[in-house]
Amino acid sequence: MIILNYLAVGAVAFALILLSKSHRAMNVFFILHTLAFLAIGFYALLTITAPGFETGSEYFYVDHLSLYEVLIAALLFFLASVYANGYVESLMQAQELHRNNLKIFYMVFSLLLTTVTLAFFSDNLALFWIFAELTTVFSAALVAILSARENIDAAIKYIFIASGAMLFSFIGLIFLYTLSGEVLGSGTLNWTLLLENAALLSPKMLTASFVFLFIGFAAKSGIFPFHTWLPDAHSKAPSAVSAILSGVLLNIGVYGILRMYSIVRQTQAEDMISQFLLGFGLLTVAVAVLNMLLQKNLKMLIAFSSVEHMGILLLGIGIGTPLALFWTLFYILAHSLTKAALFFSAGILHRQYESNLIQDVKDVFSLQPIAGWGFVIGSFAIVGMPPFPIFSAKFFILLEAFGFSKSLVFAVLLLLVIASAAFARFLIEAFTRSSKEAGTEGLETPPLPYVVRSGMKFPIISIIFMILVLGVFFPESLKNLLNEIVYELGYL
Repeated sequence: MIILNYLAVGAVAFALILLSKSHRAMNVFFILHTLAFLAIGFYALLTITAPGFETGSEYFYVDHLSLYEVLIAALLFFLASVYANGYVESLMQAQELHRNNLKIFYMVFSLLLTTVTLAFFSDNLALFWIFAELTTVFSAALVAILSARENIDAAIKYIFIASGAMLFSFIGLIFLYTLSGEVLGSGTLNWTLLLENAALLSPKMLTASFVFLFIGFAAKSGIFPFHTWLPDAHSKAPSAVSAILSGVLLNIGVYGILRMYSIVRQTQAEDMISQFLLGFGLLTVAVAVLNMLLQKNLKMLIAFSSVEHMGILLLGIGIGTPLALFWTLFYILAHSLTKAALFFSAGILHRQYESNLIQDVKDVFSLQPIAGWGFVIGSFAIVGMPPFPIFSAKFFILLEAFGFSKSLVFAVLLLLVIASAAFARFLIEAFTRSSKEAGTEGLETPPLPYVVRSGMKFPIISIIFMILVLGVFFPESLKNLLNEIVYELGYL
């Protein structure tokens, strides 16, 4: 029934948006769509006693991991929908979004939420692959929705790289189906059946299948060397969309890698795949951090930070211990929230200065105090400063890695220091500049504050509050949920 409820709500919301005549109505229906998905998710979380198949179908499966990811997605979509009320209106006033495309924007946004939800609930790998591809198409459409050539270029690059890489995953699906058929008598691509019979699978063939699947999932998550689409797409997209791309869409690829690794770790291929993930994780962090040092563009800095954090998540999965997985799962939540706050803040700053370049930013705290402090606090949180939740997640992941490889820990720590320096340089250069210091006093009219529309401040303040609470207080319910996920994936 859970899946049917999601489908029914998604269909009704899409129809209401389609029939709407005003921006306000479209936004209200989309907000209601996200709230309904949140309500269904929380109800399922409170009532689920054991993971199981849904709607009488072998293709959809509800467990604590899928519910966890769906709730994160629904929460961020809700915050993005509230933010979009004022933000989209400002895009139309600036003629960056044509009013004729307004309905398309909300319809595709609604479809994206439903498709993401179905992807996380897919028990069948082939079905997951289809929904993952659809999320690429829908999110690329949201990147290209603005009236700018660079947005279309970024969307095409996104589709070309992500979908091209997913073709390799299709080869991995064929290998996995053939391999399971040799063991079970008939082929299957269901996560649950593969996990139950993982010990019977040939390690060599499973390794080959994992590598091919990894290529597609890694591209979806912006992992090196398949990350090149991410900075352009995330920086060019409307900020409400950028928050979803970074906080939700990247999680789909990580989810696929995590599900596959939980199967692999039951076999003799575990050590090889673990080294494989750790190597790519370290390379991803290194490439992202070095690019962050060169950035003069606000949203590009945040985008490369997303690549960095996907690398750390890969390290957490590759370590392969129950404690590492526990904190990797917590890291997913902390990163999603923090990155959304940064993109929401960046969207307001872009509206203020009509630019994302560091040299154009001045008088931040007098012109846009909420966005300014949102970006500063978000920067402290994203680099892992205490008391924010990413600090504790990084600390325990690296603590587990220390017993695995001391040299790996030292290399990651060095890269994290460089990443912190990149954010610090950006904050000092941009957020301490005033009109007087920039030499503009008396030469031009001082800039007036951009009037931030209703709803644009609420998501930033809400997220800052949530990450502060999660940094100093770990809810028992969240701890139990993460432990359930660790147990269901076979780590305990």
